[in-house]
Amino acid sequence: MEKLSLILWRERELLDTLLYKLEVERLVLATGSSRWLMHATCEVEDVLTIIRETEVLRAVASDEAAASASLASNPSLRALARAADAPWDELLNEHADAFESLTREITALADSNRELITVGYRSAHETILALGEVVDGYTQEGTAVVASTPPRLFDRAL
Repeated sequence: MEKLSLILWRERELLDTLLYKLEVERLVLATGSSRWLMHATCEVEDVLTIIRETEVLRAVASDEAAASASLASNPSLRALARAADAPWDELLNEHADAFESLTREITALADSNRELITVGYRSAHETILALGEVVDGYTQEGTAVVASTPPRLFDRAL
């Protein structure tokens, strides 16, 4: 159980780091600073890669703990907690609660970032379209319906 607990602590730290990196990405998106967007996105991907690697270690440690508790392989943390003796039962339940909370926060922030990216993309797309065409509306898929307009004159004296 000790090996599993150490890996779970590491995973919780990584999920906190992911939450932080997603928040940084959101701030970059919210300010419209495209200069740092790729850097922020790469940092999120780097943390996700480490989480995936740690998840493999957790699965192995979880199976070892399950075997020692006479459980089938790939048990949930809650099932391991029910089968574990004190103080491991309480600690595993705390880990499960923390993972549920972090997962909710990460999901909400990732959804918010996705929305900001979508809005930014549409705004840039419409700006480009407006230079030579007029947006008449949108299709059900959200793409712009464009009507051709005559060429525009720009006053370069401004």
